[in-house]
Amino acid sequence: MKVLFATSELGPWAKTGGLGDVASALPAALRAMGQDVRILVPGYRSLLESFPDAVEVARPRLLGGLLPVPVLRKALAPNGTPLLLLDYPPYFDRPGNPYLGPEGRDWLDNHLRFGLLSRVAAWLGSKASTLDWKPHVLHCNDWQTGLAPAYLHYLPGRRAKSLLTLHNLAFQGLFDHASLFELGLPDEAWHTEGVEYHGYLSFLKAGLQLADAITAVSPSYAREIQTDAGGMGLAGLLRHRAGQLHGILNGIDAETWDPATDHYLLQKYSASDLAAKAVNKAELQAQLGLEQRADLPLLAVVSRLTEQKGLDLLLEVAPEVLKLPAQLVVLGCGTPALEQGLEGAGAPASRRMLGDRRLRRSAGPSHRGRRRHFRHAVALRALRPEPDVQPALRHPARGSRHRRTRRYRDRCRR
Repeated sequence: MKVLFATSELGPWAKTGGLGDVASALPAALRAMGQDVRILVPGYRSLLESFPDAVEVARPRLLGGLLPVPVLRKALAPNGTPLLLLDYPPYFDRPGNPYLGPEGRDWLDNHLRFGLLSRVAAWLGSKASTLDWKPHVLHCNDWQTGLAPAYLHYLPGRRAKSLLTLHNLAFQGLFDHASLFELGLPDEAWHTEGVEYHGYLSFLKAGLQLADAITAVSPSYAREIQTDAGGMGLAGLLRHRAGQLHGILNGIDAETWDPATDHYLLQKYSASDLAAKAVNKAELQAQLGLEQRADLPLLAVVSRLTEQKGLDLLLEVAPEVLKLPAQLVVLGCGTPALEQGLEGAGAPASRRMLGDRRLRRSAGPSHRGRRRHFRHAVALRALRPEPDVQPALRHPARGSRHRRTRRYRDRCRR
């Protein structure tokens, strides 16, 4: 089977969360099972610099609306997975993370940036594609490629089947009505059974409505999002499409995360020989300025600091955890109140707890050398993951609905 995996992130080059890890590992695992999988990903600066010899294979034209003519370049990932890099520098050669500028604000043209990604994914899955390779299935991920099933739905002729995977339902890709024209969608798409969602265009709702199949990242998450409490306003649609919704538990790349072979660790260890793990713990304590005691449990939390992830509960119990006694390290970013609360909880605790708000980009694959990588991997107060946030609506001055949407977005950040 030929599968095009469309994603806005690809670890280690462009990653803000679990999507980047899945995008790197899942296509490779499927290829190992004999499937012909290729990855479509924006040509961010980090990717184009890592693959300077990527060859042009197509220039998709007549995409509609205000969408430009990009260049598709092919490359080969180190794990052998073919890549299709969507090269359009005005959209993707920018500082910051895939969704935010350096100042931490959403790019105001995110609808066009990820509309282009969705449209090119649909182009590759339609008869319009000029490539010899034609996918049978277009696998989309989260709101950033959620519009691709809608494009496929409204395109004539033969087209690939579409699958949308939900990694986090809270991020829905909401933009105003004017985006319909700018994205080249037909007027008939502006409907409750199309892309319209409470007066806005929603990338994610469009995908949920029009994809041939939907998956969630675990069976429990698939059940949770069909409840009013966990459905983020989309529970009714998900219950309506329950027959096409499947929960499949996310896995990990067992080679990448195997401590017995990970050359980036200061000392390798395994389930049968844990002695060296104590060496890594001592090094972590030293780098973070914690008391170096082998008898103290060292607890680590790596997460976005939001109520959705339960970090408000951690803040409540942190003082009791530290009294056990134990050491607690938190790596994350998110709601300022939680960031400040965790930092405050650590202040009087004789440095047994560390929280950090300083944002520094991990250099990812450019790090070489065991100790250098080890410092950036575990020095939890020195860096934090960049947030993957819901794009703000354009024209923020247009009334109270935008303000309500922003408040909702802030509550639902991962």
